[in-house]
Amino acid sequence: MEYEADEILDALDEQQREAAQSLLGPTVILAGAGTGKTRTITHRIAYGILRGDFSEHRVMALTYTNKAAGELRSRLRQLGVHQVNAKTFHASALAQLEYFWREFFGIEAPRVLESKSRAIGQAAESLKIRLDPNSIRDLAAEIEWRKYSMLSLEGYAERMSSRPVIAGLSPIRGYEIQVAYEDAKVKAKQIDWEDVLLLCTGMLRAEPRALAHVHQQYRFFTVDEYQDISPLQQELLDTWLGERSDLCVVGDPNQTIYSFTGASATFLENFESRYPGANVISLTKNYRSTPEIITVANHLRGNKNYSPLEAVRPSGVEPQVQSFTDRATECSWVANQIKDALSKGVKASQIAVLYRINGQSEHIEKALADAAVEYQVRGGQRYFNRPEIMSAVRLVRAEAMNPTSKSVYESVSAIARSLGWQSIAPNVSGAQLEQWEALNSFVQIADELGNDATIKTFASELEERQRSQHEPTKESITLSTIHAAKGLEYKIVFIIGATEGYLPISYAKTETQIAEEQRLFYVAVTRAKDQLNITWAKRDTSDDRERTPSRYLDLI
Repeated sequence: MEYEADEILDALDEQQREAAQSLLGPTVILAGAGTGKTRTITHRIAYGILRGDFSEHRVMALTYTNKAAGELRSRLRQLGVHQVNAKTFHASALAQLEYFWREFFGIEAPRVLESKSRAIGQAAESLKIRLDPNSIRDLAAEIEWRKYSMLSLEGYAERMSSRPVIAGLSPIRGYEIQVAYEDAKVKAKQIDWEDVLLLCTGMLRAEPRALAHVHQQYRFFTVDEYQDISPLQQELLDTWLGERSDLCVVGDPNQTIYSFTGASATFLENFESRYPGANVISLTKNYRSTPEIITVANHLRGNKNYSPLEAVRPSGVEPQVQSFTDRATECSWVANQIKDALSKGVKASQIAVLYRINGQSEHIEKALADAAVEYQVRGGQRYFNRPEIMSAVRLVRAEAMNPTSKSVYESVSAIARSLGWQSIAPNVSGAQLEQWEALNSFVQIADELGNDATIKTFASELEERQRSQHEPTKESITLSTIHAAKGLEYKIVFIIGATEGYLPISYAKTETQIAEEQRLFYVAVTRAKDQLNITWAKRDTSDDRERTPSRYLDLI
């Protein structure tokens, strides 16, 4: 469907329309949870293109999550926009790094590590240190924090005594593992995802021809979730921008929850200082949640300098806070509530159970399994690593080399049928049903691209989704940490384990850390559209020490 410029604005409210019409120069959109920020920025881009202010191929739209990038591309396609570079920071940087590495050095760029965890574990073993998976994950997070904060190993050594203790290791031993990890990468001619950003920034600044090429290609920039930007990502963004100021950033200071990775809301909060005269627009009308849920969210809103959310939807069910004697009883109640919701016709993909840390999932997994309720843990098996999907991708690539006159849907559905797919869901369960669901999602991706797409377009879309790990939604209950659920929404949300020690987490000691934990709770609450249930248990197990309810429950 083709749109006129003014028709693009018809779908927006007054606040969103103001943001969409701020096309040139610096613009900051303070977008509260559920206020339609994705709709706003996609319509802003489409409006700017249709008006002639933007050239489609010169727009770069940047996100932090693969799902958000995929959503941007999908919505832009629906508005008739196909050539905007809508990717994560990492995907954009990697594409440039690979292109210019071949251009200037005549060889392929270093390969990105398939598993940082494995490399860290091997580095530790080379020093005769054995680390468990949780310790490796913590050390990986520390490496990411160091690089996102733009600290060299030498700079980190000067600050390591003030950093959290990992796996009981002395600071010097943790530092030695990091050194061994970096040395092993260099020898293997490999890089990690943080290196991608560092190398891209360094290369552009060292090679004037590469920088001129990027400045010529991209002129108009949009950054989603700007409250999560790190010093390293800001440095890369500044490099891409150069002396230009056609930059639109969108963010919510009340959703700053990634400071442990080096993210900082100060770039959002100080945007007007960096860009005097910037246009500042606030989106406050929440279209996602009922007024009752919005009331809870506003009580949890940490930064009172920013406007509260305004509920737009009709009244609904009052949020519930439930206490239990132990965690097993808590999770059994949640599982029964979920089973009841499913029996009333709620789709499984519209229900989520959120918790603070991965270790809290064990009891709810068991309770759901006992109740015969299918679930998926966010961060589990990768969609593109499934054997049937790997086969399907290979067949698509082969057909893209010799395209036919068939539509992309015809081609892809034929490939899926050759691998056992059928258009009607089979009456099977377990692994067979999972295989059908995976192939069905594969066909749906082709269907979403529309009639104008070709098999080559589909192959490119798959490559981008595979690289950015943008995976289809599975029809099952979602179990997720609150961090991993950011940017998502569900009709029914259960927040379990709302006790001191989990929310806030036990190692949050300073006022700044406690405030971030409160923002995390706010993010969890604002994932809910229709129903919100918050639960806590007095004990983790029957013989564990007694826990007390989260201090944040007093606010609501």
